[in-house]
Amino acid sequence: MRIADNWKDYELIDCSDGEKLERWGDVILIRPDPQIIWHTKRTHPLWRKAHARYIRSNKGGGEWQIFRKIPKQWSVNYNDLKFNVKTMGFKHTGIFPEQATNWDFARNKIKNENRELNILNLFGYTGCATLSCMKEGARVCHVDASKGMVLWAKENAVASGIADKPVRWLVDDCIKFVEREIRRGHHYDGIIMDPPSYGRGPNGEVWKLEDNLYSLIELCEKVLSDDPVFFILNSYSTGLSAGVMEYMLGAILKPKFGGKVSSDEIGLRASGSGLVLPCGSTAIWEK
Repeated sequence: MRIADNWKDYELIDCSDGEKLERWGDVILIRPDPQIIWHTKRTHPLWRKAHARYIRSNKGGGEWQIFRKIPKQWSVNYNDLKFNVKTMGFKHTGIFPEQATNWDFARNKIKNENRELNILNLFGYTGCATLSCMKEGARVCHVDASKGMVLWAKENAVASGIADKPVRWLVDDCIKFVEREIRRGHHYDGIIMDPPSYGRGPNGEVWKLEDNLYSLIELCEKVLSDDPVFFILNSYSTGLSAGVMEYMLGAILKPKFGGKVSSDEIGLRASGSGLVLPCGSTAIWEK
């Protein structure tokens, strides 16, 4: 498992009975996680001193229970980057901290290339991966269908002091965008994507990851340059294993570009127990 162990402003403190206890800067949150099916004792005192807890509703969604005053927005640092955090609907905060292992991988790859790279971040969310690539000197195209998420990503770039770096912020359907890039003849040296497990397109088309991912990777292969550096594919779908994603990347990319593929779970270490919580899967092709 690849573990995001380089955080200082984020900490997974403990996890038990479907919930995780986390520290985001100075704010303590309790959030649900369906993978936490064990029933270990909640001995850590911060379980009883959290600022807020997200409670799921039987009818879908849920709400935050606020126990202690917290700001509407605050910031956390990851190395030389700064990200804004908010308590959003559906338990989210704007950051998936386990993804830091992928941000570090992308930065190292960019750093080791003796040229300016063009990177495409599809389903870019609040831009943590985008900022990581920008900070290392890459030109980035950030695409997400949510105007609010793209605005948040821009705010993160300002907070990190890199808003003047070369980047394109685009509110667009990712598949439609890639199709247009193919027609335009635009190419990228690296692709990062974390597509949703389920969703709907702009015209109501149903998107199901297991059914549509292979064709999406095939589409993206057409916008890779002649000398690409990496392709990072992440998923939180329990119906799609890391090994399956690795096979797909290898089947589509290796015949043309060679290189190697790998895959693994990504996770966070609970400081209270030392055990690691699995938080999704990543497959990577690299030259």
